[in-house]
Amino acid sequence: MTNNRGTAAAWTVADGALTVNKRSGNIETIKSFGNYQLHIEWRVPANITGKGQARGNSGIFLASLGKGDAGYELQVLDSYNNPTYVNGQASSIYKQFIPLANATKAPGEWQTYDVIWTAPTFEENGDVKTPARVTVIHNGVLVQNNITLLGPTQYIGQASYKNAKFGAAPIKLQSHGDPSEPLSFRNIWVREIK
Repeated sequence: MTNNRGTAAAWTVADGALTVNKRSGNIETIKSFGNYQLHIEWRVPANITGKGQARGNSGIFLASLGKGDAGYELQVLDSYNNPTYVNGQASSIYKQFIPLANATKAPGEWQTYDVIWTAPTFEENGDVKTPARVTVIHNGVLVQNNITLLGPTQYIGQASYKNAKFGAAPIKLQSHGDPSEPLSFRNIWVREIK
């Protein structure tokens, strides 16, 4: 994993887990991927504080399109008895699609995402040929069923594929700026699908 596309990642590695360092920023894979299957586990600390989006907030960018939060985000958040907007809760495709169920476990417990990512394809002129699709299983529960994405994540405004052409891309883990205690990831593996 690298930080900001080139420098060594500065997150903490201990006891088989990778813990977010909020001062050092996002990290992403060195390798780029097209279509793939991803398994990843995450945990917000049992002593998590805050509420709404300021409670264990992070994201998994299924295709990182540059520095910062550019890309296609699968939301990571403590959504166990923590109300927030529906397309910002855990396992939402952030600001695009709400999950079919809230499968979030209590803080301190490990959560599992199993993801099937189908990357978008583009015509030579940049027009979208086939949009991105994603299936997400959260703690064994189907929460996103082969949905067709509207384009890269937009914090404000409607997602679209305008000026969004790319090929294979890294997978990025977000270091969100909320004030809550940092969360951890473990047991991360990716299997490319041809």
